[in-house]
Amino acid sequence: MMPKDPYMLLSYLNTQLRDYYSSLSELCREKDVQEADIRRKMLSIDYEYDEGTNQFI
Repeated sequence: MMPKDPYMLLSYLNTQLRDYYSSLSELCREKDVQEADIRRKMLSIDYEYDEGTNQFI
């Protein structure tokens, strides 16, 4: 289960992306979550997904 708090979610996502997934879309497919929802939640705390580094920055 993914954390609900945006800052905890940020940490969780970046760890998952670093250790297990080559892209955000792959993570979302595997976890069965909507990529748009994740992006929106991260934007609410001023973070955007960067494909080049495969993390939210």
